[in-house]
Amino acid sequence: MKKSLMDILACPLCKGPLELKVEKEEGDEVVTGSLNCSRCNERYPIEDTIPNLLPPDLRKK
Repeated sequence: MKKSLMDILACPLCKGPLELKVEKEEGDEVVTGSLNCSRCNERYPIEDTIPNLLPPDLRKK
């Protein structure tokens, strides 16, 4: 995920702002990490540069 996407991303559940937590990055690309919503306390994983912004009940386990 490109870090510049943070300007347009919002929590899909409550539309609140997301905070980026980077675990691994290459240049300006986040390879693994998470997007965290402080408003509704939801966490969205980033795996292989792809953020999973599906609601929790729709994510594959």
